[in-house]
Amino acid sequence: MINEKAISGIVNGYLEGSGRFLVNARVTPQKKIMVFIDGDEGVTIDDCTDLSRHIECQLNRDDEDFELMVSSVGVGQPLQLHRQFVNNIGRRMEIAGNDQRTHKGKMTEVTEEGIVLEKEIPDKGKKKKKEPDTNTGSGTFIPFSEIKEARVRVSFK
Repeated sequence: MINEKAISGIVNGYLEGSGRFLVNARVTPQKKIMVFIDGDEGVTIDDCTDLSRHIECQLNRDDEDFELMVSSVGVGQPLQLHRQFVNNIGRRMEIAGNDQRTHKGKMTEVTEEGIVLEKEIPDKGKKKKKEPDTNTGSGTFIPFSEIKEARVRVSFK
């Protein structure tokens, strides 16, 4: 029987030591397998193709038919793993808190417990100005337990 635990095991075994890692694996009741990966140095189409072929070889279509999709995590998708936060240090973030507040700024640090965000406030000239920190001296600490969703703010300037 195809299930998320089995797929995760196949994917993690294949990616071990490669600099790429599993973000999410889902199996729908209709037997659609969706695998999302990320990497310390990014993910290429060839990475996805090679992993897809590996998964196909590990499963038997004669026993159970399935649809397989292997993809990198898309731009603008929420960060889910600690490793993704670490890979995005220095990037502008938008954090939705459990308290319904939104925090925007540059992520300057990631610890086991949370992140440090250097907030930005709009200046009259529409340029971003760094807000002086009153919390830690170098940014505002936001515990992972208080983060509902975290996204990298993509800029096309």
